[in-house]
Amino acid sequence: MPDVGEGLTEAEVVNWHVAPGDTVAVNQIIVEIETAKAAVELPCPYAGTVGELLAEPGQTIEVGTPILAIETGEAAAAAGPEAGAKIGEAGADGRIATLVGYGPRQGTASRRPRRTAPAPGATGPGATGPGATAPPTRADQRPGAASRADRGSVLPTADHPTWQAAAAPADAAPGADVAAPVDVTAPAAAAQSAATPQAADRGGGAVWDAGLVPLAKPPVRKLARDLGLDLRAIPGTGPDGVITRDDVQAFAAAAPTAPAAAPTAPGVPAAPGVLAAPGAPTVPGAPVVPGAPVVPGAPVVPGAPVVPGAPVVPGAPVVPGAVLPPGAPAPSAGAEPVAPGVRREPIRGVRKATAAAMVSSAFTAPHVTEFLSVDVTATMALRDRLRGARAFAGVKLTPLAFVAKAVCLAARRTPEVNASWDEAAGEIVYYDRVQLGIAAATPRGLVVPKIRDADTLDLRGLAAALGELTETARAGKTAPADLIGGTFTITNVGVFGVDTGTPIINPGEAAILAVGAIKPTPWVVDGELAVRTVCQLALSFDHRLVDGEQGSRFLADVGALLEDPGIALTW
Repeated sequence: MPDVGEGLTEAEVVNWHVAPGDTVAVNQIIVEIETAKAAVELPCPYAGTVGELLAEPGQTIEVGTPILAIETGEAAAAAGPEAGAKIGEAGADGRIATLVGYGPRQGTASRRPRRTAPAPGATGPGATGPGATAPPTRADQRPGAASRADRGSVLPTADHPTWQAAAAPADAAPGADVAAPVDVTAPAAAAQSAATPQAADRGGGAVWDAGLVPLAKPPVRKLARDLGLDLRAIPGTGPDGVITRDDVQAFAAAAPTAPAAAPTAPGVPAAPGVLAAPGAPTVPGAPVVPGAPVVPGAPVVPGAPVVPGAPVVPGAPVVPGAVLPPGAPAPSAGAEPVAPGVRREPIRGVRKATAAAMVSSAFTAPHVTEFLSVDVTATMALRDRLRGARAFAGVKLTPLAFVAKAVCLAARRTPEVNASWDEAAGEIVYYDRVQLGIAAATPRGLVVPKIRDADTLDLRGLAAALGELTETARAGKTAPADLIGGTFTITNVGVFGVDTGTPIINPGEAAILAVGAIKPTPWVVDGELAVRTVCQLALSFDHRLVDGEQGSRFLADVGALLEDPGIALTW
């Protein structure tokens, strides 16, 4: 999974455009993903045959995790059986394990080479066995390095008994997952584990050691996680002890009659037929009813009796007095409440990113909001005249284009609103150009694409840019690069018939302008009451950057330009 934006950490697989066995070409679109910023179509960096899809639609995958295996057909005939299928290099069977590249990350030059575990008895960094030194950690070199090691970022050699060879088995499916298990125990424990027959032989349905991460493909791991099963307790019947989907399903089917699949807490007797789910906390002294399965993740309260005859709401924690009806299945992990009219959805994608950004902005930048009602009758009359002009033919001229132009002109007179606060450097950064963000409501949620160098565009250019920006955003095709690097934002709440609001500043910016509904309103003109076209503006600004005088002057300038566009000729 590539980082298609600036600093993205994960993305959700939306839809695959290829299937195992399909022939793909370089730059062919193979998958659509959804990040916290936009929906993106990823191109293929290699030509060959799709071996395996390592992620399912709906899965959220961390950046750097393999999602696709491609067979290029470039077999390394001279390579011996110990040759490992490293990233970007052909193994003995010609298969290549790849990370789908994007932009400058394509190819293998930008990726760090992976380490290979030395043979038993070796000394120095990365060695295992008696007398070996502990492997060095790379957690202090880059963020997330330690967690990647836990997922098998080390490709070991085949002659070490506690490690799985990196090369794909001869009878494995094309593109099979050959990630190695990682020994997470201390060197002495690793040496002791290596000496056991169970550690030395991974085939024949052997159960994995408690200190090792079992071999299993991502879909199999997800299935086990959904079923609340511990992979270390499941015998692997695949090549070299790889746990398959059939192994997980067979283990799950036999689980109700199997005694204690996972250890329980001290002092808690295991009743007949009770399956201890991985990760389900137990407390000494909590009684357990025979035949009642333990729900993964369900907390157990000390002294909470489990008595047949009373209902239990799925998903509710076990509390004192809670009871289970006789013969009724326990609620599954993550089940929704039974209460009518309740619906639950995971927090992810644009909603997750928006929530994090708004909370960060609201509790970091001291917000001040000012309001101004503006008579925009003259601006709307100018808009009607320009619509019939030849220069504006084919352009959708909206009131937002006039607001955008007014903002760019007013920002020249008050540069503080087009700046950012750099806490780390202890500096205020002023920008010569206005990177104008336009908040757009889309089916995926709120996004803020940018009009680059908006202050250099005339009114027609701004109108054309707004039309293209809105159409692209609603189609969910905004490029991630167009969602970052803004300096000022406009949000048009008037399209929903709303008069005004108190907008929250986009993180990293100094101000945001909310534009209310434009509608006929009673207005005093030259001492007499008249009906005029009026709009309300609301400006929120960061009081660390913008003083009240500066914010007020900027808002007054925008209002003056919208009330009488001819004023721009005097500036």
